[in-house]
Amino acid sequence: MAFAKAVRKKAKLRLALTGPSGSGKTYGALQIARGLGGRIACIDTEHGSASLYSDLADFDVMELAAPYTPERYIAAIKEAEEAGYDVLIIDSTTHEWSGSGGILELVDQVASAKYRGNSWSAWNELTPRHRAFIDAMLQSRMHIIATGRSKTETAQVEENGRKKVAKLGMKTEQRDGFEYEFTVVLDIVHDGHYAVASKDRTGLFGGDAKPISEQTGADLLNWLETGEAGPNVEAILEGIRNAQNISALKSHFDAAIQMLGKDHRDAVIAAKDQRKTELTEQQPEAA
Repeated sequence: MAFAKAVRKKAKLRLALTGPSGSGKTYGALQIARGLGGRIACIDTEHGSASLYSDLADFDVMELAAPYTPERYIAAIKEAEEAGYDVLIIDSTTHEWSGSGGILELVDQVASAKYRGNSWSAWNELTPRHRAFIDAMLQSRMHIIATGRSKTETAQVEENGRKKVAKLGMKTEQRDGFEYEFTVVLDIVHDGHYAVASKDRTGLFGGDAKPISEQTGADLLNWLETGEAGPNVEAILEGIRNAQNISALKSHFDAAIQMLGKDHRDAVIAAKDQRKTELTEQQPEAA
């Protein structure tokens, strides 16, 4: 273990767009995706709403229907990666949490079927499944733009001396802490489709509401590409998967943990555990 000079690495975008229904999340996601460039794919759980914007951008869509289990989202993400897309829009992540077959519904089902209604025990099973979905986004080779619905609330506000009812976006319908996983979180203001950054590691947005456009994506891409080249994640994982014995596996694993850090820790551990199982079956005496 040793300290080293902190250096920002080149990275893929991890962006969350949150807002109430009708605030412009899908539209904004497609605008940003155009600015990022490359081939665009969209996982649409909003009953074909993304395709309504087919004249806005050239993109392919997968309409994902219920049940909205984490595993179905993960399979869709992997399919997009294997197809070679550069940008993936997940519209929306809310269904994985509170939709039909999503985490909250699964917790109730598991608690009832296995634990006499004890949801605490059920969460021990469902939390890793939800975490696997989050990790699939974080570890992807694509730029990821994830949308999430906010609980809608109305409030009376005053504008130019006159009172009016405004539609507000409140808490995102996802697990608490969901926003921590992203580089940028933009909250879409319903009136005017403006965005305010509630989290911004790029320094591009400041505290003011700004319109989302193709230029937003271009600015984000420029920031992402100005970092130094980072380690080849896939090559490092491949080294773990192809380790010839337990000793070599340990060396690859230790090096991977040091080079890749916490963002890829779960993927490194999964690759190590899988290869250890394979080696143990091939070489029982090494166990």
